[in-house]
Amino acid sequence: MPKSYWLLKTDADTYAWDAMLADGRTYWDGVRNYQARNNMRAMKKGDRALFYHSVGDKTVVGVVEIVGEHYQDPTTDDDRWSVVDVAPIQELKRPVSLAEIKSNPDLAEIALVRQSRLSVMPLEKDHYDTVLKMGGGTKRVAAAKAKGKRT
Repeated sequence: MPKSYWLLKTDADTYAWDAMLADGRTYWDGVRNYQARNNMRAMKKGDRALFYHSVGDKTVVGVVEIVGEHYQDPTTDDDRWSVVDVAPIQELKRPVSLAEIKSNPDLAEIALVRQSRLSVMPLEKDHYDTVLKMGGGTKRVAAAKAKGKRT
């Protein structure tokens, strides 16, 4: 059972849900904000995170599991930055838009609404569950073989 819940933002032109499904597992890199980095460093194996396209459609589209705890970001020699390993586990039956999230009073206090520029943010379990319910629930994704491209 997950202990903590998160939201991970990505530009769909850079790394979209379809790429996550195709890769089967990846490290979450490119975080260059201390608060977001600290959130990643707090993640534990088994935690769950909503996968959010932050540019374009601005929607929550899926759920990933944290499958590897933080380590040095391999895309930089700067030891201030970390990554975590994630794997897709569920897809929302219907994407949930930022407009829908903002219009739900139960979600008014989440970081996505209050700190819109933060790329990695914690969620309370009830907020996580609310977003899943708004998406009509989830469906399991086929277990992809990790291609090793980004792991």
